[in-house]
Amino acid sequence: DIYLYIDSDGIMHFTNTPTSSDHDYKLYIREQPFTSDDFHYTDKYDDLIGDASDLYGVDSRLVKAIIKVESDFNPRAISKKGAMGLMQIMPENFQRLDIEDPFDPKQNIMGGTRYFKQLYQRFNGKLALSLAAYNAGPTAVDQYKSIPPYKETEQYVQRVLSAYRTFKRL
Repeated sequence: DIYLYIDSDGIMHFTNTPTSSDHDYKLYIREQPFTSDDFHYTDKYDDLIGDASDLYGVDSRLVKAIIKVESDFNPRAISKKGAMGLMQIMPENFQRLDIEDPFDPKQNIMGGTRYFKQLYQRFNGKLALSLAAYNAGPTAVDQYKSIPPYKETEQYVQRVLSAYRTFKRL
């Protein structure tokens, strides 16, 4: 929320945290929650997400945010580039992530969470870089030493972080 105070000289002061009782701040703009009819989510996979989260030490709300952005909770999703399942894992990663059936929610969530954890460690706990690597590949992040300047990847990182904030509030 944003609050407004107009002082005796007519100067407007805005803040999101009115602290002084000397000033009569009025609510100016109320923040609209991100959740709306457009923000679809499900708790259908919460047990599987929780198991993967516990095993790999990744916040379950972050895993859920990745799934939200990757597949919108559709376990049969296939991208134009061939990524499959809830966490949109590429076929070339199946074997090393112990995935036999990418459409099996348990295998997909376990494999995707494991892969994300590997990226998170590789990029020293930098969440945005780890998410960028999940989307564009770690080589691209290494090459640019930051989020690659790909519109898709930049938007992906923002969308996952936004969904993550939403799941933290729910």
